[in-house]
Amino acid sequence: MEFVFETRSADLSFVETIWHTKSASAGSFTSSAVSHWEIVIATFNGKTKIVARGPETKASLADFPAQAEFFGITFTLGTFMPHLPVKTLVDRQDATLPEASNTCFWLHGVSWELPTFENADVFVNRLIHQGILVRDPVVEAAIQGHKPDISIRSLQYRFLQATGLTQKTIQQIERAHRAVWWLEQGTSILDTAFELGYFDQAHLTNSLKHFIGKTPAQIIPKIAVP
Repeated sequence: MEFVFETRSADLSFVETIWHTKSASAGSFTSSAVSHWEIVIATFNGKTKIVARGPETKASLADFPAQAEFFGITFTLGTFMPHLPVKTLVDRQDATLPEASNTCFWLHGVSWELPTFENADVFVNRLIHQGILVRDPVVEAAIQGHKPDISIRSLQYRFLQATGLTQKTIQQIERAHRAVWWLEQGTSILDTAFELGYFDQAHLTNSLKHFIGKTPAQIIPKIAVP
């Protein structure tokens, strides 16, 4: 099945997007590589679980249960929790946050009420004000194309601390997703490879198979035959 996502933005520079979806029946799907980490709340069989989910460096098959509801807060690159290193969450090494009650969970030694799709902004604001959620301005500047006045080694360390990934890996993941967008718009495989700086068509194909789990031919919209 294909998930139908309801998404909304937040009036917070710490948050990339807030999303919500649900499943009708159990199944599996190909999870693409992603460079952002997020907090996800899953409810099924009358129970709720909240996890910190890290970035993923490759496409993989993921299972989901029937009649489940999922809500997530995806954070911007450079936003992180110092007490919960993002690098320990990479590639599905999710951290399940302990339950405090039916409606609360433990985070950094404090009991928090489970956020909802509607009040996620309030929850994130509290995390910011209490210093649990922070941003690294140097990483943000580098992502926006600015050259920070620090050594390459220091920059690499700060990327790993704030995102769990190297800057190069983030660039590769983001480029693969841009390639998907170009192909879905009907751009040819060869033109997509050229415009996004891949060495050749084979390089594009290998990248998309690794990060997206599909070949360019599988992504290009099929033209209906009359």
